[in-house]
Amino acid sequence: MRNNIDGHFLLIGLMAYPIRHSLSPQMQNTIYSKLKVPYVYLAFEVDQKKLPDAIKGIRALGLRGSAVSMPNKQLVCQYLDKLTPAVEMSGACNTISNDNGVLTGYNTDGMGYMRMLKEANIDVIGKKITILGAGGAATAIVVQAALDGVKEITVFNQKDECYTKIEAISKKLNQNTQCYVRVIDLADKDKLRKEISDSVVLCNATGVGMKPLEGKSLITDPTMLPPDLVVTDCIYSPRKTKLLEIAEQQGCKILNGIGMMLWQGAAQIKIWTGEDAPIDYVKEQMGFND
Repeated sequence: MRNNIDGHFLLIGLMAYPIRHSLSPQMQNTIYSKLKVPYVYLAFEVDQKKLPDAIKGIRALGLRGSAVSMPNKQLVCQYLDKLTPAVEMSGACNTISNDNGVLTGYNTDGMGYMRMLKEANIDVIGKKITILGAGGAATAIVVQAALDGVKEITVFNQKDECYTKIEAISKKLNQNTQCYVRVIDLADKDKLRKEISDSVVLCNATGVGMKPLEGKSLITDPTMLPPDLVVTDCIYSPRKTKLLEIAEQQGCKILNGIGMMLWQGAAQIKIWTGEDAPIDYVKEQMGFND
C-alpha cells in the first residue's frame, strides 16, 4: 500500500464497462510503486453513453492519460486529437496520453503481442503467421505485425461483421505496408491446414478456450500443428487452453496470453511515464512465474 501520495501525484484511469474484474490496476500500481514514480492508476466504470463526458474529464482534471477497454475502444477515437498509425489502421484505441491538453490515441495490444514474441526469441519479421479471429485483439495484432515487418498474415474467422471489418483493414494494410494480409473463412479446414503449415506462428485471438468455452479449441485435429510451429493464445485464464494442450502434445512451443498482457501494459507505462516496466518483478508479485 502506498502511503506517500501527495498533491504532486498524477492520475491515470481505466475506462471500461464492466471493469471490476480487471487485473490492470494491480499490475500498474505495483509497477509505479516499484519505480517510485508519482502516478496512481484507478478503474472507472464508463460505458459508451458516459464516454464523451469521461474524455472531457481527462482534460478538465488533468489526468496523465487513460487506458480504454471494451466497449469503448472504437468509439473513443472520434474524441481524440491525434491517432497513431496503428490506431488509424485498426480503428481501435486502448491507450490515451494527455500531453498539455492534447489527447493522443495508441493501441498497445499489438505491441504487447509482438514484444512477447521477441522476448521469447521468436522471429516473425519477414515471415508468415496465421491468426484465428477477427475481433479487437486479432485486429490489433494484425495491424502491428504488418507495421513491424511481418511478410504475410492469414486471418481465419467465421463470416460475420468482424470478417467484413478485417477484410477492409487488410486492404488498407496491403496498400500501405510491405505485408500481404488475406482473410479466409474459418469453415475451410483444408485452407486452414495449408496456411498453418506455411506459418512460423499460429495465434488464437478468439475467446474459444476461456469461460464459457473453456475446454474448447478451434483446432481439434492435432495433425494440423507441425512440431516446429509456435502456438500462441491471447487467453491467460486458464493458463493453458485446450489449444495449447494439443499443441504441447505435438511438440510445439507454446505461449499463453500473460506475456501479451504484461508487455502491452509495459508499453502503456512507457508512453505515460517514459520508464521501462520491471516485468520480471511484476510476474513475481502477481504470481505469473508458476
